[in-house]
Amino acid sequence: MTDLQNRILAWFQKNGRDLPWRKTYDPYQVWISEIMLQQTQMDRAVDYFNSWMRRFSDIESIAVASEEEVLKLWEGLGYYARARNIMKSARVLQDKFNGLLPADYDLLLSLPGIGKYTAAAIMSIAFNSDYPLVDANIERIFARLFNLKKPVKEKETQAFIWQKAGELLPHGKARLFNQAMMELGALVCIAKNPRCKICPISKNCRAFSLGLTGERPILQEPVKTIFIEMATGILQRQGRILIQKRKANGVWANLWEFPGGRLEPGETPEMALVREYLEETQLAVSDLIKITTVQHSYTIYRVTLHCYFCSLPNNGRQEPVLHTAQEYRWIKPAELSKYAFPAGHRKLIRHLQNNMNLFQET
Repeated sequence: MTDLQNRILAWFQKNGRDLPWRKTYDPYQVWISEIMLQQTQMDRAVDYFNSWMRRFSDIESIAVASEEEVLKLWEGLGYYARARNIMKSARVLQDKFNGLLPADYDLLLSLPGIGKYTAAAIMSIAFNSDYPLVDANIERIFARLFNLKKPVKEKETQAFIWQKAGELLPHGKARLFNQAMMELGALVCIAKNPRCKICPISKNCRAFSLGLTGERPILQEPVKTIFIEMATGILQRQGRILIQKRKANGVWANLWEFPGGRLEPGETPEMALVREYLEETQLAVSDLIKITTVQHSYTIYRVTLHCYFCSLPNNGRQEPVLHTAQEYRWIKPAELSKYAFPAGHRKLIRHLQNNMNLFQET
């Protein structure tokens, strides 16, 4: 191995974080950790990983689980298609591979939700096979190491980075080296104010020698944020509240929610809520009482959600006729924690759980 490789590995041996999936490198645990770490910060992923493993200790336990339970454990991680793909893959693995992940890159690629990066991560980290990895941390390292002057996401730049990742990978040490590189990017070669003084490879870094680490990597223009206003209503009747389950396709598929939707031009939140209830459930709600306003984000959207209590006129007993959901239930407020909700509604639920007297007052 080269001196550069040795210094990276030595740094990792001394500074690598004590992460739960690193204790055994069990392929199942590596797989779940990689899926969770997509779009999720490490600290949050570790907490979710530990909770997940307490309930789903192996592939078989997921294969026989209900989607309701899986989504509830995933609640808060977002991008719920990841959880549904884990379930689909677990059933394939249980049926065709005796509940084990195959040590085969192409077979891994055939599983739902496993792309080239995740397959390579499982092969290298779980099975120690010589597959290079490139994530955002490693992109940043190479952009500085080689002082790359084009955006890192451009096709030509990506090809160069992957080539260098393969060339630098020491034979037989993919598990440690790939993790060392990702850890180096996460802890030292960070996006802002990189810690070059403690970097084990700073003397090899062209951007560092030129004083350009703050200008590398070159990123593409960020996607413009879209701001949305929405309204939702908690319909109460005889101590129970109405929830509905979203359809099995589209955003937040199969999650539960309170009816509501986006404000149209010229509408107040109250007007939008009354209209949305009619369109979604054919229920004419009234007596709106403001609860709170919550903010949440997903992908490029920033959502302001106006939240209300509402009721049916004259204590009506009508049942909803669903147009945008697949199922509805009248549940007790204390039962809300049993169901998986999107982020905005989950924030509303936390507010209500911290102020349970609100239910009795309305």
